[in-house]
Amino acid sequence: MTSLAEQSLLLKKTVILAIFAAAAVVLGIVESLIPLGSFMVPGAKLGLANIMILTCLYFLGGRDTLMLVVLKTLLTAMLLGTFSMLLFSLFGAVLSFAVMYGLMKVSRKRLSLIGISVAGGIAHNIGQLGAAAIVIDSLNIFYYLPVLMIAGVATGIVVGIAVRYLTNALGRMKMFAPFAPDTY
Repeated sequence: MTSLAEQSLLLKKTVILAIFAAAAVVLGIVESLIPLGSFMVPGAKLGLANIMILTCLYFLGGRDTLMLVVLKTLLTAMLLGTFSMLLFSLFGAVLSFAVMYGLMKVSRKRLSLIGISVAGGIAHNIGQLGAAAIVIDSLNIFYYLPVLMIAGVATGIVVGIAVRYLTNALGRMKMFAPFAPDTY
């Protein structure tokens, strides 16, 4: 039987995860309204929902963040897209999560949130190109990787800066205090 304190902490974690999921889906919808690819890099996106993914990873850890990644990807694809969008998004999101999670575990004290975000942005683009290579049955799609890497660095910096400010603000809130890590 769990204590009242453990139940309270679990409830807080569930509420935080629900808020992060809702915010990630809303950010994904807002991002879909910004025609970034038409004037910058075709296929590139700002990755605004990754603000919530990296913030969740910062506060709640891997298992909860993976659940958020899958939930956000499924909900956003159901609201906005098709099966192919789901496939590309899932490949990119899961690879991005794996890279960011690994870097947080291994290098939390040496890498900033911006550096982790940049690595996640690049990994997301590689994951999406991997999905495209599977769909079209050709590795030729990777010719586009250098352009997407530049976009991943740029968007990763923007997302990382936003996460740094968000984690600082949330870390001062009583609800987030039990989940705030000692570093950063």
